[in-house]
Amino acid sequence: MSLVSMNEILPAARKAGRAIGAFNAANYETAVAIIKAAEAEKSPVILQLYSRLFGNGKAEALGGLLIRLAEKCSQPVAVHMDHGESIEQVRNALSWGYTSVMLDGSRLPFAENVAVTSEAVALAHAVGASAEGEIGHVAMGDATALSDVEETCRFAAATKVDALAVSIGTAHGYYKQTPKLDLELCRQIGERLPGLPLVLHGGTGTPLEDVQKAITLGITKINIATEFQHTFLKAVQADLEAANGNFIPVDKFMDAPIERCAEHLRKLIRAFALR
Repeated sequence: MSLVSMNEILPAARKAGRAIGAFNAANYETAVAIIKAAEAEKSPVILQLYSRLFGNGKAEALGGLLIRLAEKCSQPVAVHMDHGESIEQVRNALSWGYTSVMLDGSRLPFAENVAVTSEAVALAHAVGASAEGEIGHVAMGDATALSDVEETCRFAAATKVDALAVSIGTAHGYYKQTPKLDLELCRQIGERLPGLPLVLHGGTGTPLEDVQKAITLGITKINIATEFQHTFLKAVQADLEAANGNFIPVDKFMDAPIERCAEHLRKLIRAFALR
């Protein structure tokens, strides 16, 4: 149990036809909420950090905390770098003890994406970590570039990634209008790559019914960032307003937002497990 790579949880989930939640932490409170939800649901979980935190010193400092929380958790927890932007970030994450990394080369030409992702995979595998890549491009807002089936299969074979993010109609952040997932595309990719865990980025605001259909077609890792972070901020704001200017010690004040965030994640974990 405790600290693992994604290779120790995703292949079994793909075989069982369920998905694992991958939630973006940003501080102690959001990280603890993820751990609490995993333990309450007796479920593996992926605790991940935004790549921007790897460029400002925060990922190194938070890494020790995340790893310690994972090691003490009764359930398997992978500590993952989300949307890594460079090989330098990959090297840093692995040297700080992260058990999984993503190199996002989806904006690059195909050959360059293959080359840089393959390098990241080799670095991760050398230390027993797992690596995720992306083909097609999941953008911010509503603009996105769908994955091509043949290109996706060539990319998976060339890079040997452990998990592959595909673009089937989702986008990062909140949507301006309800997204329409290309479930037929998902089905085709899933059938061509039956042993490879597929990743859905842009889980926030995507209709849960569509997410669950995608899980039955091979999606095995669901990324949730904006929705989770916003849940935390709204909980803090509501409690600050309820305090009406009265002083509450910060550690005690944060207990309630942590619990509400954990409860929100518990519902998602159950949904992703198709329970």
